[in-house]
Amino acid sequence: MANIKAKHKEVAKAGLSKVKGAGSGFMDFIKEQNVVGLAVGLVLGTAASALVNSLINNIIMPPLGFLLGSAEGVRGLAVTMGTTPSGEVAVLHYGEFINDLINFLVLALVIYFVVKALKLDIKK
Repeated sequence: MANIKAKHKEVAKAGLSKVKGAGSGFMDFIKEQNVVGLAVGLVLGTAASALVNSLINNIIMPPLGFLLGSAEGVRGLAVTMGTTPSGEVAVLHYGEFINDLINFLVLALVIYFVVKALKLDIKK
């Protein structure tokens, strides 16, 4: 019975060292592949995207839409193309596309300037 308990402890100890070894390998992977930096970049990129979206939707688009004759901002710009055979009005909402295009361009510009400011475009 004592022999079985000793063998059980030995097997458990060997399994624990394998788990520690795998954990150590995982931590090495995280350090070598800069996973933490990637995660931080992803979180900051998401926050920057939300900030840029707010800037565009709440500051830039309402006055631009007002100048173009839409009370809803640029998103409200649309053209009525006519009526379908079933009697429904066909509307082309081109303001949505313009809004998304401006959103993309401003976000790309912000990312460009951040990369340039942090000098991440220089290869080692």
